[in-house]
Amino acid sequence: MIFSTLNSSNSSLMNAPIGFFDSGVGGLSVWREGVKLLPGEHTVYYADNAYCPYGAKDPDEIIARSIHIVDFLLQHACKLIVVACHTATAAAIDYLRMRYPVPFVGMGPAVKPAAQHSVSGVVGVLATRGTFKGRLYHETLAQFATDVQIIEQPGDGLVELAEAGQTDSDEARALLQQYIRPMLDAGADHLVLGCTHYPFFIPAIARIAGAHMTIIDPAPAVAQRIKSLLMQHNLFNTSGDDARHEFFSSGNLQAVREMAGRIMNNE
Repeated sequence: MIFSTLNSSNSSLMNAPIGFFDSGVGGLSVWREGVKLLPGEHTVYYADNAYCPYGAKDPDEIIARSIHIVDFLLQHACKLIVVACHTATAAAIDYLRMRYPVPFVGMGPAVKPAAQHSVSGVVGVLATRGTFKGRLYHETLAQFATDVQIIEQPGDGLVELAEAGQTDSDEARALLQQYIRPMLDAGADHLVLGCTHYPFFIPAIARIAGAHMTIIDPAPAVAQRIKSLLMQHNLFNTSGDDARHEFFSSGNLQAVREMAGRIMNNE
């Protein structure tokens, strides 16, 4: 693994990498599933943690940041770009797809499987405020969730705790109790995670929810979508070279290093 600040010289790769970006370390939950499913692919990950969190930012600011990051990833010859952030997907992906010819994969709210499999008819959604305001979220509700009760809960404070590596701290557990207990009391049997930072809280969430709630992380489905697009566009890396992973940060590189290290050491 290579960790670089933004003033590092660009690396010229023999085979084009897949680009990932997020407001911080959250997109590493998607990167983790991507490299697990596609171990032969090179990747470039950009954490925009100098501007994190995105959740409450104006959509125009998020679009501007996304353009800056995509330009950077294209300088690294990325063949496909994963917007590994629900808020950035909601604000910017339509614009990015119009502006650039490269294929994009975004984060969709995983309400459909939750609604389809819910027995109680009550589904909790833990997401950022920006995600709740997004067109895609409301279209998904209108298409797939008309027969279930949706309990929306903004996850204020969780992104900052994930960035600090405090996913199992007293503060994190207190916030999660505050956010999830009302869903359980209302009978929710599925919890949709609508921010890529939130899967890092799954062990803590599971201890609160017990066997009463199914937690839905959209990252594995996103990894499958990446694979599908690589196949569709004939973009698989067939060189046989060892996969190369580069990490860049606009702010705190140490946070990225520590989270990526935890993922690699665990898996």
